[in-house]
Amino acid sequence: MATLESESEEGREPEAHPAAPGPAAAPATDPAAPAVDDPERWRRFAAGDPATPEAAPPGRLRAAGRALRRAARSEWTLAGLFSALLAVAMTWPLAKDLDSVIPHDTGDPLLLTYILGWVGHALVNDPAGIWDTNSFWPLTDAYLFTDTLLGYAPAALFATTPQNALIVYNVLYMGTFALAFLGAYALLRQLGARVAGSALGAAAFAYAPWKLGQAGHLQVLSCGGIALALAMLARGHGWSMREGFRADRQRPGWIIAGWLTALWQFTIGAGLGIPFVYLLLGIGVVVGLHWLVLRPRLRWQTLAANGFGGSVFSLGVLWIADKHAVVAQTYPESVRDADYIAWFSPTWQSFIIAPQESRAWGAAHEAARADLTWAPEQALLVGFTLMALAVAGLIWSCWSGWQRFWLAFGGAVVFAISMGPNFLDHGSWAWALLYAYAPGWDAIRTPGRLVLYLTLILAVLAAGTLTRIADEADEVAHRARVDKRLTVKAPRRVHALLFLPVALVLWEGLTVAPYVAVPQAPVDMSELEGPVLFLPSGGGDTKVQYWSIDGFVEVANGVAAFTPNEQAGLRSMSMDFPDPDAIASLREAGIETVVVQPGALSGSDWAGIDTETDPFGVEVLRTETAIVYDLNP
Repeated sequence: MATLESESEEGREPEAHPAAPGPAAAPATDPAAPAVDDPERWRRFAAGDPATPEAAPPGRLRAAGRALRRAARSEWTLAGLFSALLAVAMTWPLAKDLDSVIPHDTGDPLLLTYILGWVGHALVNDPAGIWDTNSFWPLTDAYLFTDTLLGYAPAALFATTPQNALIVYNVLYMGTFALAFLGAYALLRQLGARVAGSALGAAAFAYAPWKLGQAGHLQVLSCGGIALALAMLARGHGWSMREGFRADRQRPGWIIAGWLTALWQFTIGAGLGIPFVYLLLGIGVVVGLHWLVLRPRLRWQTLAANGFGGSVFSLGVLWIADKHAVVAQTYPESVRDADYIAWFSPTWQSFIIAPQESRAWGAAHEAARADLTWAPEQALLVGFTLMALAVAGLIWSCWSGWQRFWLAFGGAVVFAISMGPNFLDHGSWAWALLYAYAPGWDAIRTPGRLVLYLTLILAVLAAGTLTRIADEADEVAHRARVDKRLTVKAPRRVHALLFLPVALVLWEGLTVAPYVAVPQAPVDMSELEGPVLFLPSGGGDTKVQYWSIDGFVEVANGVAAFTPNEQAGLRSMSMDFPDPDAIASLREAGIETVVVQPGALSGSDWAGIDTETDPFGVEVLRTETAIVYDLNP
């Protein structure tokens, strides 16, 4: 109707403005004459202003204005805005201290901040050398020792200083929650859930209590691309759970976008990327069998989009996987055995135990966490509100009986695999099969993180419950319109009440985790002569890596998912520093500078270091926060 209205307005002869001179004021053939209904431009034109542009036809202006208003009021504009505002609110007060604090702790978050800084530095200065970082000197391919965050490369270009890198990290941290909410909302809407059900499922996926324990792992929080890619692929193929396959709704552009989003998700980190690849492979097998049996009408553009998008995705995954395979061969100590993985894997009770960061349940579950071997990775509560609505969704839902069965079956499979070696018979019929035969699966240290797929499945079931209630309310409203004696107020109230569970889900997602002030470097990093070894060395090396963004001097320090043997050797020979033999060994290894942080020595393996003696042949500089030893003055 808007298009027809716009065309009819453009087709009408414009009326002369009462304040404008008539057509006689300028010849109708004059191409420079402005529109007749613009008196101000007529005045300027009559005064001889040749630069006066012709006014746009009023019908087009009004049509453009209506289009902008529709876009501003569209569901997706509002959903995106709400996702961003909700992320700021749920992580407050991080937004007002972006340049001085970091979420959770100064361990892994500073490591990931450093990785962002390194990616930006390498892309600007030496893209081909991105694999060999300045940390973990003199080891090669150190960039691949942990998740790479390569998908965040555009943002990493702004991480030019330690402070700028901190801002980039914090903005991305908030963005992960916003994208997870928006991606899950888009997926649930595409599947056929109503707005309230989709909002609840999106809130549960983005703010599940188990994610509070992962607040220090940006690569784990960055799961929104999984839901978004699935939504795009489903939309591109014209498929939803409520309506099935619709040939007239195939959109090849969305298919390509879905494959590219999936590749972007994989480039953030292999920890979540590898299971996602197998999920897409499983979906592809099911869809392929469905096509062979039922032969749905697929457009050639759909097949071409899958061929192109799938090829780009596969080539990108194989390229990155090949890089990681080289690391596994070069550093066999990076491979984890079953006993190691079992230490981090969840138990049967893990899925109803909240992490200590949970404001709602953390204190109440303290005793239960005491029985876990590694609570930060094993407290995997998905949310009691979500579980209750998902159980209800198994019985009463808008999804069909078969759909609910397959959702329940998929949830059981994910549950079994996510328990790793702690499932029945040491996971022999679940995780162990993948560990032994699925390429790349042996690189996953914490199977419990697969709980994100269990969360997504439960979100679909819960959304089905609320959607069924909304459908019933609409049916009552329809009967009320037919029978004038009925009222429609009750159904409207039901629709409003459906958003109350969303508030409960968000309440369960509140955190008590602190936002920690980031320590300043004890020395001017850009002035150090590398390679440098900071003592003590160990878990605190994440600070050293973060500080090294200032100049990227070569440092032997570094933290990753494993400790390379050569790095362990350097730490061992520095235990007796500044003993002459230790100095000689470090010199022979290539270390030029040693920086001792006296304030961090207590409780470490270097607690007995003699910080008062100046070793022979070594230049020593003492400051309030560090002692700098130049081994080759």
